[in-house]
Amino acid sequence: MTPMDYSLPREEQALFMLRRLYEKYGYTRFKMSKFEEYDLYARNKDFLVSEGVITFTDTDGRLMALKPDVTLSIIKNSRDAPGFTRKVYYTENVYRVSGSTHTFKEIMQTGLECIGDVDLYCLREVIALAAESLRIIDADNVLELSHMGVIAALVDELALDEDTRAQVLRCISEKNTDGVRRLCPGKPIDGVLALIAAHGPAEQVIAALRPWCGGSAALDELAAVTEALAQSGCPVQIDFSIVNDMNYYNGITFQGYIRSIPRSVLFGGQYDSLMQRMGRSARAVGFAIYLDLLERLGGDAGPYDVDTVLIYGDGADVSALTRCVNMLTGTGLSVMACRTVPDRLAYRQLLEFRNGALIVPDREVTDDGRHD
Repeated sequence: MTPMDYSLPREEQALFMLRRLYEKYGYTRFKMSKFEEYDLYARNKDFLVSEGVITFTDTDGRLMALKPDVTLSIIKNSRDAPGFTRKVYYTENVYRVSGSTHTFKEIMQTGLECIGDVDLYCLREVIALAAESLRIIDADNVLELSHMGVIAALVDELALDEDTRAQVLRCISEKNTDGVRRLCPGKPIDGVLALIAAHGPAEQVIAALRPWCGGSAALDELAAVTEALAQSGCPVQIDFSIVNDMNYYNGITFQGYIRSIPRSVLFGGQYDSLMQRMGRSARAVGFAIYLDLLERLGGDAGPYDVDTVLIYGDGADVSALTRCVNMLTGTGLSVMACRTVPDRLAYRQLLEFRNGALIVPDREVTDDGRHD
């Protein structure tokens, strides 16, 4: 009998390995309540992925909400400490309106946050952990970086009104060069067009933007981070179509993709501006992974729900039955011991426990696993 390589579902395997990865680098588990006061989300609606929030009135009269976001809760429940950096990871459910069904959905996230005295090393570490997280999930992946400071500097040179500026940023996110030309007649848009066209390996993209960004501190930061990542064996791609809300994000932002999933599974970036809006002086960077999307990868537990179904009758010797089950599971098999075969259950083999032994067609399997 050859044991089947039985494994956990993909998302559970990934979750276990990600926890080990984050703890290896000193990130501690952050646990939180399922709900917060609604005011926290009402004041930061633009930061939320979806606008819908499930609310209820607590027994003390406060309006509460099932949390639609984890980052806001972590910020709220942390404190500024000059020179100190807090590193935490989490695995939590959030409650949002699904983009596909337009109904509320419970979504499992895991991720990490680095809050406090965030320096170049912290940025490199968080992005490297994001890249390693993608590799744990699937070897066929890509991590793409952007920098809100680089985008803002080139757009600001156009001296646009607020509405036009927002439309230009949307065009950048859509790689819409014709839209930029239409919105900015007579404006020096060559730098913005170069930004839209710049996509690929970090060294190549940064070199292409140098003529347009001059001594840009933001571009220098992006170059320093990507160079450090490359030296540690973590090359990344750059794509400035990753444009987040500049009221919240101020520096490097990034997204991670798995080839077999048609949308990004990892989102992250620097959100110093959000910290400032919440009255904080600390800097912050982090990312989140949407574990529910990993269900689309499929194929994790094979074609069977269980390797072995073991049927036993009334009056079976419980001690002997237990020994047989333990013998099978000890070889790596998954075993369901039951009186009858459940409906719609896919299994590899069917065994019967009779007179202290396992019975299979034309042979017997004794307690020590030998075929007689």
